[in-house]
Amino acid sequence: MLAGLLGTARALQPDPKGFGTHTQLGLRPCAFARATGRLCPTCGMTTAFAWLVRGRIDPSWRANPAGCLIASATVPTMFWLLATAVRGRPVGTRTISGPLMLLVFSACLTALLAWLIRWALSPDALILQGAGIAASIRR
Repeated sequence: MLAGLLGTARALQPDPKGFGTHTQLGLRPCAFARATGRLCPTCGMTTAFAWLVRGRIDPSWRANPAGCLIASATVPTMFWLLATAVRGRPVGTRTISGPLMLLVFSACLTALLAWLIRWALSPDALILQGAGIAASIRR
């Protein structure tokens, strides 16, 4: 599944706006952004993945710092899960559910913290600018 996620990210063209790449998958634009005019904690995640699988850390980080970190953790997680499957039991822990729940919780917390930090340091960076962006969000 994680390899499929990375493969899908590679097949997508990163949106130059830094968000909106997910719409290439047939998904709707962000409802939070449409309602508030501000980027949500996950805006730019797909774009961050699409940049990172191309080896472009700088635009990945700009698109969404949490997405860049989560994408970076995908490959080690994939290898850990593969080693666990080959071994027939979790590597380095007694259960697989604990580490996976920790990863999910950490990913959510990272997304929220990155968004709050971006909001605190530069609230205007999360505001959608220009008619072109507003029009693309409303589609």
